[in-house]
Amino acid sequence: MKSMMDDYKIKKKLQILYVYCVLIPLILTDSVILYIVIHSELISKQKGMENIASAVQYNLSYDVENAASATKKIYMNKYVNQFMENEYESELDYYNNYLNFLKDSLFESSIGMSEATITMYADNSTIINGGEFSQLEQIRDAKWYKYLKESDQDSVLYIYYDDSKSPAVDAKRKISFIRKLNFYERDSCEKIVKMDMDYSNMVRSFVKMNYEAPVYICYENKILLSNNGSTSVWSDFEAFDKLKEVGFVKNITIYGMELQIYVLKPQMEVMTQIINNMPIILLLVFINAILPWIFVKIINYSFTQRLQELSDVFTRIDDDRLYVIENIRGDDEIGGLMHNYNRMVAKINDLIQTVYIDRLREQEMDIERQNAELLALHSQINPHFLFNALESIRMHSILRKEFETAHMVERLAIMERQNVDWGNDFIKVKEEMAFVEAYLELQKYRFGDRLSYQLDISEQCLDYQIPKLTIVTFVENACIHGIESKPTPGWIFVRIYQVRSEFCIEIEDTGGGIEEPLLKKLLDKMNHASIEKLKDKEGVGILNACLRLKMATDNRVYFEVESEIGIATMILIKIPLQ
Repeated sequence: MKSMMDDYKIKKKLQILYVYCVLIPLILTDSVILYIVIHSELISKQKGMENIASAVQYNLSYDVENAASATKKIYMNKYVNQFMENEYESELDYYNNYLNFLKDSLFESSIGMSEATITMYADNSTIINGGEFSQLEQIRDAKWYKYLKESDQDSVLYIYYDDSKSPAVDAKRKISFIRKLNFYERDSCEKIVKMDMDYSNMVRSFVKMNYEAPVYICYENKILLSNNGSTSVWSDFEAFDKLKEVGFVKNITIYGMELQIYVLKPQMEVMTQIINNMPIILLLVFINAILPWIFVKIINYSFTQRLQELSDVFTRIDDDRLYVIENIRGDDEIGGLMHNYNRMVAKINDLIQTVYIDRLREQEMDIERQNAELLALHSQINPHFLFNALESIRMHSILRKEFETAHMVERLAIMERQNVDWGNDFIKVKEEMAFVEAYLELQKYRFGDRLSYQLDISEQCLDYQIPKLTIVTFVENACIHGIESKPTPGWIFVRIYQVRSEFCIEIEDTGGGIEEPLLKKLLDKMNHASIEKLKDKEGVGILNACLRLKMATDNRVYFEVESEIGIATMILIKIPLQ
């Protein structure tokens, strides 16, 4: 029986194997397994989504109740009410009373929410706007104030996007708890406390909860909080457009604000359910294996074993060589395949060594060399700056109303972040030119009237890709060696345009110019930039930019340098368009 099976056609053997060993057991077992797994998974996921929504509601309510508790302390604080009721004779009188108030009432320590921003408004014209207190008159037209008045409630929760010209560092998304200060009903003026909850901290806490599915808290179809992005404190609330993906929704009302908690459908964890139901699966597999066992034993030597031998020689590759099959038996298709395989192996073993392996090794070496060169270039121009220190300086300048200095520090931070971010060596021209403009603004701050500049970029060139920090490197060179070396005012021109099939970049300065010997030496270094020349540590910035342009364009970039002593210097870069 075993030897006769060797002469059967593969088609007949596969039919026997499929019907008795695959089809019948598969239909029976998979139907039961699929039903159990899917049904159990659906129930588990639905329950999990309900639990997630309840947990989200609890955490959000907890944060709001903390804000309510803090404002209630102010609501019942007689010192606060007295301070806001008093009529002050002068600004100095108000300031002295304010200091005494902070000292005697222990106001800040009694609130207990240092992360939030608290502002109290009173209908008192003698209060000076600033700090925790302001006049009610300045917010009568605010939407949140009108919402409080129209709600006819003493306490409300209000969510909005602040598009006013508030300080640049303030978050634009606001979650505010607002309370009327009417505990002392004999008071003669209207008073309100507004607490802006720490939106950034709420976002971080929300993400740290590590819910097993994407969760969105929405109001009026806008995303308030999410563990799946859409939480930038600077942009307006985004619209929620994933209703088709929602698996569970829960509507809640907190202090008059109607919110929706959307839990998106998580992925089905089929494998987990299969493991959980493994005893049943194993039982079904055992039952279904009894019937085809007799047929598998008969065809095993003819079909399975010989296919396994053929598979083994394919997987046994030692020193990049294929092995031949030593024992070939049978006259069916598998036997013929084994004979043809042995003939193929003899030819392939010769070709592998002469063509494939040698070429593969060359490609690997070339890739490693290019990666090493790029890493070496990146390491030369990748400084490490203390961004937190820059931000502290900028904030200090804003507080002291030194807005020009703050703006320059912000420009510097933008430049240094561009330096540090090497996630992609290529950047669009319009993004590179924004960086150039930031650099020139800093130089303008330094040189004053000695420096003027003009940027002229063709519209069709804005989206072209170039290596990062190439244009700004040449602009920096123009400032240092051109404008700085000349006592009289000068200009820097940057022109980007397309001429036929070439993308052109011009950097021109009206500085001191370059002498002819140095000019020839510079042009030679630019056209023959290499890793070895960078080791000389002379003109590293220009050589670095030229080398990356050569590598990005497969050495087809072209450089021209023209200069006249005391007049101007112009560098022209031509890149063939592909």
